[in-house]
Amino acid sequence: MYKSIIRPILFTFKPETIHSIIFASLRIMQHIPGTSVLTRKLFLYKTSSAEKEVFGIKFPNPIGLAAGLDKNANVYNTFGNMGFGFVEIGTITPKAQKGNPKPRLFRMKKNKALINRMGFNNEGIDYAIKKLRKNKTVIVGGNIGKNKMTPNKDAILDYEICFNSLFPYVDYFVINVSSPNTPDLRELQNKEPLEKLLSHIQNLNNNKPNRKPVLLKIAPDLTFEQIDDIIEIVERTKIDGLIATNTTISREGLSYTKEEIEQIGMGGLSGKPLTKRSTEIIKYISDKTNKKIPIIGVGGIMNEKDAIEKLEAGASLIQIYTAFIYEGPSFVKKLLKKMAL
Repeated sequence: MYKSIIRPILFTFKPETIHSIIFASLRIMQHIPGTSVLTRKLFLYKTSSAEKEVFGIKFPNPIGLAAGLDKNANVYNTFGNMGFGFVEIGTITPKAQKGNPKPRLFRMKKNKALINRMGFNNEGIDYAIKKLRKNKTVIVGGNIGKNKMTPNKDAILDYEICFNSLFPYVDYFVINVSSPNTPDLRELQNKEPLEKLLSHIQNLNNNKPNRKPVLLKIAPDLTFEQIDDIIEIVERTKIDGLIATNTTISREGLSYTKEEIEQIGMGGLSGKPLTKRSTEIIKYISDKTNKKIPIIGVGGIMNEKDAIEKLEAGASLIQIYTAFIYEGPSFVKKLLKKMAL
């Protein structure tokens, strides 16, 4: 029903417009008695065999919602009711920012893909905390970044503000230095600035009464030599894991003309064209480290085959984003059933 009736209607709207409409509706629904129970009845598939413990957290199932959808922590409980084992909010920055000029989100329907150049649009750390203070019923990860106007030389302070402020309210952290949509952000993936940033966050973390898992989200456009450097840094700083991968600046695999692609312009590509590359990176890291570094696999998981391949490649957990747009709210339930989890 979703793909045959609902999705065609939703896709008549501009992507960011319908996103705003749906999220406004979900926020209203949260205040209507009985909707949470109904949502769980329709979409939740609970089985003890799907439970998995990773970096000290017991997840009800290994399928999470990737950062980018619930940027401001508005409806994370609703996504939990839809069956997600965990929800990653953000990317959150210290100050609210509008992000890049619109249009900045594009459907590539022929390839079940999206291109976005949102630019860390969010309401800022104080807004997120206000939302996270409410009764939390799902495991929440905090994806944190720097403000666009903060130069890279001062980026550590932005990450420190987000880390310390969000610490009481999230279950794990993700350091995002791999989005292609904030100018120069990916330079922080280079060896020296990355090690400096992660060491600083770990020092803050280790001085807390009870530390929390810290993960690094990496780009799919890195070379294997760059990934080797990241593995070394992860081992030296002793962060808890990696998320592989973010969106790609590559346009390989798209069934569109060069002119159509150029007309859309810059942005990160997600969805089906990313499936193979993200799985390759997961396998490379897993093999290189003898599975010692926990990995959350994300990128082009569009069906149960893709999900299983990510797990077999070495991912401990997986996340979806674009598939939720194309396959609808029943997708997690279908995945868990077909994967026999």
